Parts: sequence; C-alpha cells; structure tokens
Amino acid sequence: MAGDFDVSQKALDDGVPVSGESVFLHGELDLWIMEARSLPNMDLASENLRKCFTMFGNCGPPLGTKSKNSGKHSNRHSIITSDPYVSICLRGATIARTRVISNSENPLWDEHFCVPVAHPVVKVEFQVKDNDVLGAELIGVVGISAEKILSGNTINGWFPIVGPYGNTSKPYPELHLSVKFRSVEENPLYKDGVGVGPDYAGVPNTYFPLHKGGSVTLYQDAHVPDGMLPEILLDNGKVFQQNKCWEDICHAILEAHHLVYIIGWSIYHTVKLVREPTRPLPSGGELSLGELMKYKSQEGVRVVMLIWDDKTSHDKLFLKTDGVMQTHDEETRKFFRHSSVHCVLCPRYASSKLSVFKQQVVGTLFTHHQKCVLVDTQAPGNNRKITAFIGGLDLCDGRYDTPEHRLFNDLDTVFANDVHNPTFNPSTEIGKPANANLVSFQRQVKAPVTPTPFDQSPSVEELALRWGTIIRTASVENVSCAGGPRQPWHDLHCKIEGPAAYDIMTNFEQRWRKAVKWRDFKIRKVRHWHDDALLKLDRISWILSPSSSPDGDRVVHVTNEEDPENWHVQVFRSIDSGSVKGFPKDVKEAEAQNLECGKNLKIERSIHAAYVKAIRSAQHFVYIENQYFLGSSYYWPSYKNAGANNLIPMELALKIASKIRANERFSVYIVIPMWPEGEPTSSAVQEILFWQGQTMAMMYKVVAHTLEKAGLSEAYHPQDYLNFYCLGKREASSPQSRPQADLSTESGTLGLAQKFRRFMIYVHAKGMIVDDEHVLMGSANINQRSMDGSRDTEIAMGAYQPNYTWAGKNIHPHGQVYGYRMSLWAEHLGTLQNSFHEPQTLGCVRKVNQIATQNWKAFVAEDHKEMMGHLMQYPIQVSRSGKVSPLPGHESFPDVGGKIMGAPTNLPDVYGYRMSLWAEHLGTLQNSFHEPQTLGCVRKVNQIATQNWKAFVAEDHKEMMGHLMQYPIQVSRSGKVSPLPGHESFPDVGGKIMGAPTNLPDVLTT
Repeated sequence: MAGDFDVSQKALDDGVPVSGESVFLHGELDLWIMEARSLPNMDLASENLRKCFTMFGNCGPPLGTKSKNSGKHSNRHSIITSDPYVSICLRGATIARTRVISNSENPLWDEHFCVPVAHPVVKVEFQVKDNDVLGAELIGVVGISAEKILSGNTINGWFPIVGPYGNTSKPYPELHLSVKFRSVEENPLYKDGVGVGPDYAGVPNTYFPLHKGGSVTLYQDAHVPDGMLPEILLDNGKVFQQNKCWEDICHAILEAHHLVYIIGWSIYHTVKLVREPTRPLPSGGELSLGELMKYKSQEGVRVVMLIWDDKTSHDKLFLKTDGVMQTHDEETRKFFRHSSVHCVLCPRYASSKLSVFKQQVVGTLFTHHQKCVLVDTQAPGNNRKITAFIGGLDLCDGRYDTPEHRLFNDLDTVFANDVHNPTFNPSTEIGKPANANLVSFQRQVKAPVTPTPFDQSPSVEELALRWGTIIRTASVENVSCAGGPRQPWHDLHCKIEGPAAYDIMTNFEQRWRKAVKWRDFKIRKVRHWHDDALLKLDRISWILSPSSSPDGDRVVHVTNEEDPENWHVQVFRSIDSGSVKGFPKDVKEAEAQNLECGKNLKIERSIHAAYVKAIRSAQHFVYIENQYFLGSSYYWPSYKNAGANNLIPMELALKIASKIRANERFSVYIVIPMWPEGEPTSSAVQEILFWQGQTMAMMYKVVAHTLEKAGLSEAYHPQDYLNFYCLGKREASSPQSRPQADLSTESGTLGLAQKFRRFMIYVHAKGMIVDDEHVLMGSANINQRSMDGSRDTEIAMGAYQPNYTWAGKNIHPHGQVYGYRMSLWAEHLGTLQNSFHEPQTLGCVRKVNQIATQNWKAFVAEDHKEMMGHLMQYPIQVSRSGKVSPLPGHESFPDVGGKIMGAPTNLPDVYGYRMSLWAEHLGTLQNSFHEPQTLGCVRKVNQIATQNWKAFVAEDHKEMMGHLMQYPIQVSRSGKVSPLPGHESFPDVGGKIMGAPTNLPDVLTT
C-alpha cells in the first residue's frame, strides 16, 4: 500500500513510552494485534507449587493447560505460566481488548479491531496483561506516539514491552502489532449525511445489516388523544399522523393469530394498555395486560414472555420481597403460573468465562433492559408477517401518559391504581428515618465506574455508586400522595415492519435459548417445557420469513424502492455472549459477524457505533432526548478516570467545533430529566448529577475554546450552539382538585409539590434525530452501562426514508422524521413557529431558549403562571468561557431539594463491597442493613441466620433466605458457649461442633 512503512524495533522511540504534546485522534484506528514473544511467567509461584507436588511423579496436565495449543506457540514443557491478553488504551480509556490465551509465553492472537476514537492523547498504549481469577496483572506496556499515528501511515513491527519496573533480564518481551489511523475528514462515510446513493450500506461492521423495504411508525408517549397536537404538513401534501403506541400494541396483540413474544425490563400484569380509546376495541381490549395474555393464549396463540429477573426479589413460602428495583417480576410470574402463557424470569447471568468476582458483579449490578413486543400481523393475501415494537416504554406501572402530562387530574380514573412517583419516600414524608433509602447496586443511572489499575476488579462501592442509584424501600403505590402529583412520563417508541422486524425476532430467539439453557444449572424459574415454546416459523408456510439467499429478505418487504414512503432500517444492540445463544466461539467466525472479542467475551456494541456514525454524518443539527447523558469522562474537568468512556458527548462537541471552524451553522438540543428518578438529595443521585455536570462542562469547554480560537467568542455564545433542557409541568387547580388548604397541611417535599402544583416530567426517552432525515431510538441510555455491550442488554434501531434526505432533495426534507421532530416540539414548546422549521439556525436556537427560559421562570414562581408547553432551560448558567454553574438563586431543585450540579460522594469503597456480600449471603437488602452497628440490624441478621439454620437441618426441604446461617452454638448471658441443643454434631457428615482435644503435638494442631 502506498505510503505504508514498517517500523523496526529501534524506530518510533524504540516503542517505549513517549512524551510530547497531546493531539486529537478523531476518526478510526485500524489495529492488528498479532503475537507476543518471550513474555515472563507471572504465575511462577503457582508453577513452583505444582512442581513441589509433582516432584515424585506426574499428576497429569496442569490446571488451565489445553490439549490443543490453539492460539499459542508450542512450549517445550507443559507448565503453569501467564494467561496473556492485550488492552489498547487512550488517555486511560480502554478501547479494545484481545481474547485471553491460556498458559502461553508466546501467544498468537492475530486479532483485528476497527475502533472509533475521539481522544486527545500523547500516545496509544498497548498494555499486555496476565489474566487471573481475581483480576489481571500488568506484564508491560508498548507506547506509540500519537503524532506518528496521526500521519495516517501504517505502523507495523515488533516493539519491546516495558514492564512496570523496566526490563531487567533477557530475552526482552516483545509485541507484534499494526496500527493505522484515518481521520473523520478523510472518511467518505461521513460526507453528506445518510442515504447517499443507492449503495449506501448504513452503519458498517455491525451484526445486523441495513434493510430496505421497511416501514416505521414513530410514537411519542404511550398515547396521543386525537386533536391534542397541531397538524404538521409534510412534503407532497401529506400530514404527519400522531399514532397511539399502547393502543396500537393492544390491537396488534388482539389481532395476532400465532404468536405474541414480549421482552421487558419490567412487565406488570395489572397494567391496562387502553384507557382513553380513540377507536373501537375488539373483544378483550378492555382487559388488563395479564388477562389479555391469558385470553390470547387460550385462543391458541403462543404467548411467550422474557422478563428480567431482579435477583433481590423473591416470592417463596417464607421469603417474600419486592426487590430493590420494584419491577414486579415475581408478581407477574406468579400471575401466569399454571396458565398456558410461557413466562420466564431471566437473570442477567454473566458468561462463565469471566472471573468468579466479575460474574457476581454482572449478575448483581446489570440488567436485561430491552423492551420489545413481537406479533404476527396481516400480510398480503392470506399470509402473515412479523411486526415488532421497540423503544423506551416498558409495559408496566407509571408509563401510561399523554402529551398533556397530568399531575393531579384524573388520578381516580385514567390513572387509577397507577400513581407512580418515587421521589417522595414515605419514610421521609411521614416522619420515619431519612436513611430508609439505601444506596443500591442496580437502580436507574447506569453511569460510569472508576476502573482500578491493570484491570483489577473494581470495588463494589465504585460499581454501586457509579452504576446504580437510590432504591425505594417502599412500593411507589404506597406513597402518601393521594392528591398527586404523579410523576409524568415522557417516552419514545416505534413499530417496525419489514425485514428489520425479523432481526428483532432473531434477538428474541437468541436470548430465549440462552435463558432456557440455564435450566441445566437447576434454575427453577425455567421449566423444561419452555424448550419448545418458540414456534418454528420456517415450518409455517403462511408466515412469511426471509431466506439466506442474497435477496432472501425481499419476500418480507412491505414497501418497494419506488414508494416515496419507503424506509431503510437497521437494528443495533448492546449485548454479549453471556446473554445470547448463537454467537460463534471461534474468533475468526466472530470477527466475520462483526463481534468484538473482549477478553473472554463476544460483544456487540453496535448501538454505540450507530450513535457515533450518525453524529459524524450530521450536517445541520442533532436533537436528543435521553434519560441520562454521561460520557467521554477521559476529558472531564475532574474524575477523568471515571470509566464513562463512550464517545457520544465528545463527538457532539467536536462536530460543533468543526462547524465553527468551517464557519457553518450547527445546533445541538439535548432534553434530559430534571434529575434522575429517585430522591434528588440522596448521595447516589447527587453523584449522578455531578457526573452529568462534568459531561456538560467538558462539552462547553470544547465549544468555547473553538469560538475563542476562531475569534468569535464575543460574537457568539456557547449556548448559540449547544443547549440542555428539561421538562416540567404546573397544573392549575380544577373543581375536582383537593382544596388548597387540605394540601398545605402536608409536610416536607410532597407538601410543597402539592402546594405549588408542579413537578418535573420524567424524560425516559432514548432517541436522537439528525438533520430531520435520520432517527435512532431504542432502550439504550447515553451512558457507559447502556453503550458498553457487556453490561446491560439493549436494543435500538436506526432508520431513514431514502426519498427524504438532504443529499437526495438538495433542500430540507419534510418526511416522517421531520414530522416526528416537529410533533415532539409542539408537545414540548406548546406552539409551532416558523423558525422551528430550520433548527440549525441561530434564530431557532434563540427562540427555543427564550421560551425555555420563560418556562423555567414560570415553573419556579411563587404564584401560578401559565407555561408555554413544558420545555425549560436546564437550570445551569454557562459563561462565554464555557464554565458551567447553577443558575443564580437556584442552586437546588425547587420543592424537592438536592444540588442541581450534584456532588461527588464521600462514601468509602468498603460500604458497597460489604453490602454486595450481604446481598449474596442474606438473599435480600433491608433498611436495617444500611447501619450494621444498630441493634435492629444485628437482630434482623440473626433472625434470618437462625431461620436459615433451621431450614438447613430440617428433614423436609425448606427454602433458605440466601445462605447465611447462625454458627451452631448457643451463648448464655454469662458468655458460656455450647453447641445448640440437639445439634452437637454437624448434620450429615458428623463431627463434634465444639471439637475435641487430641494428643497430637501442639506444633501440628496450632
């Protein structure tokens, strides 16, 4: 290849760590990790121990030695030695990892990576490590200058691996690698937006390809009553139709002939899908979700439900707990017991190839977060086809809402038995101790984690606080706010028809087969009869299915390329081989399917790739709605090693910077919740807000610096390009409202919210619109937990209409994506103005900011003031230099408290570790566990431990609550210790519990 060159061992600063100025690597790194040689034996102590035990004879192959030397050079003798792998790191962020080669000092990887980067770095580090059961140990590092990589030439050669203390003995360990960089500006993939030309292939290097011949229906909120939002005109005289998500899902389920498959983070059988119908409901439509599933199953429809199993929830004879996540998983499973509905609770099990500690971390902290409904629907003729619904809406309590977002009205009718507001903890509202809330390991945030050096396992406290947040120890339905406010819920969802729907079916089948596999390990919640629960679609001739031929998906097209309303759709996921069955084990086969081989996992990270590709391709503006916005921590003002390494915030900032340098307009609008769900004063929520503030500050710093370098800092403000918003509602009193005097008697935050009749609208959406031509939405939040691929399981779709693109029309396209964005703005802004047609313009940005600022002032006013829609400025102040601070006079959230900019936690790392151990041993997390020194905690632990011992020794099988048992001794008030009466010996195996003295010499017994 022209311009390529090989680099010898002496070249490139001898491959040792380099120094110099940081340069921005913004583009893709094409990496090959070939092999290493002469690695040191990091397991020498284990090998010496083995030799000690085998000095009088062979005991067979040592632990970890494989019969076949695949992936490693042959060693003369079978020994216990290093299990090496390579991590590629930029500015402390790990961007790729090879697989682990067991027991080899001369490993052969031959692995290829193409990784998007947006990092200011001095060097690229290739860290060679030894994998161990409890973590990893650094062998050494190869550092290559970022300036040389920036040249774009291929760097290929052997480089010395420099250990933590230098290399002191020969032969020196070496690594053979190749690296080539291509910048964003040089990549034609990012030119001219999406859908350029007939050969446009979507996001490259993904598991699922881009499909033509599809159809997409876009939804805002669970329901939109007729006439609630204004008419929006599209090109060719068309009008955008606001569709009704839950009503459409209900009708699709009722009309299914063969199958209804549902995946959910939470599914609650009591929920009613249709509450304000806009068209006649078929028989069964008035039923709750659970009764509807039974109704369809009794018709002969195959109803299969795959629900995430919160490991802290239980419904056993002597153990009933709601679980820290309040997902109702046990309630729903119990409801379908003894019915013909296949309902399986699926824990987030980790791959067995991970270390024991990391398996516990994954199983405890991470979730199955996908939300999918799959049904068979009418196709041409007498055929049926697969239709899929995906997005942010779970079919559970608290999700039903409309663009009106009622706080106090219709609580006894539309929202009867479904008033959800986790901000108001009954403990703090009714005088109970404020510590009734616990810092949990799982809740909503899904944020960053601080990694420890050399891939050692992070503390569970780090995991708990950075991946979790507050839990509600009491059910939200028990909150004492009969008069409101409910927490309004804003979300995005979609319906997909055509070939892409079958990719979503593939995802369901892969996950189902993995879940059912766990019955082999005696997971009682999965029954043998679930093995054959899925229909064999290829055997049902009238259900259309794609074939494996090059044009095999044409049979399931629902539109053709000549149809102006045709859609091209691509499905993306964050998922790993621990959650699906069907990923290949062979590395080359996995690479052929565009899966990453990170250490011992096969990982799909296509959602992150889709976001990066869409932002890099953007030409005019980006509009985002997301429950969280955290990332690019490697460039935060502080906490740079927090581990939230996804590129999305940095990509947005760099896109704005590139447009400023080119003297072109570009705008970014980001809508997030006012605070993460839960109590905003809690330590966990405060730390999330702090990380969010760090992300904002990083982005504004990049924008402000670019304006200054361009000499534009006096003419333009950073908020002329980048803005954050939240949603809120003030609701005037109505004749049906409780009298104000009654409400004012309530104390605390709830009383204030009722007095001022205001509350935030919770933004649970996970979507992005680019240039009014491309939409990306699904279940994934913008944080590391959703983007990583090996944490929460997520699914999303990216779609566009090829006849409504900037490149195709040479003007602003007004297709369905444009109509969807305008419909969302009509909901949020309460009006449609001419400037909204061109979101990239300075006039539009300033008009939106004007309305958002007025709405914030109305929201916080003492007297009731009408708001124009619900969009408010996020309550921060941004200086021309990019410094971010809270709005003067609004350092805390109104009514509920909590610092707007958050605060880093001061909780010690050992807390989370101890709580994780207790969760494992006690099978539950209870309020008293928060303060182990209290008598209440001691007695509660002893109560559980005593019950567990009785269950353990009982003749008949009894369920235990975790595993912790009292040690079988009895202690008198005088301190005398004796065995438990009736239990002088250990059950089954014998042996006195109190032991007995022997005549052996003391040296052997002590």
